[in-house]
Amino acid sequence: MNVRQLLVHKGGAVYRIHPEATVLEALKELARHNIGALLVMDGDRLLGIFSERDYARKLVLLGRFSKDTRVQEVMTENPIAVTPETDLEEAMRLMTEHRVRHLPVLEGGKVVGVVSIGDAVKAILMEKELLIQELSRYVSENR
Repeated sequence: MNVRQLLVHKGGAVYRIHPEATVLEALKELARHNIGALLVMDGDRLLGIFSERDYARKLVLLGRFSKDTRVQEVMTENPIAVTPETDLEEAMRLMTEHRVRHLPVLEGGKVVGVVSIGDAVKAILMEKELLIQELSRYVSENR
């Protein structure tokens, strides 16, 4: 399975925030959509990603206030991205290797989606379950 197939299945919703927004506004968006990260974008241009981890490590631990801090001050710049043709296992390897939970998906320089580690695990487990069912059916039919 590749990233495009996952996006077709899960949908290509992209939740974003402007770099000048406050961290408090970003936290409200995360809560409203029940997600763990927002793409930081200026128009169609991807600047970074803001995650719960950024909030915890770059704001709370530094004693800063979410209503007084701009997203651009604490976002992760130049996030690792994948293309729709990237194999899902490769996307998981990248997330594991770089210790990130979300990958923007870029096609022709444009953001077309986001893949999370949860999305990838769920898709791979579904794929493995289907394979097990097919193999079980094959074995029972060929006894």
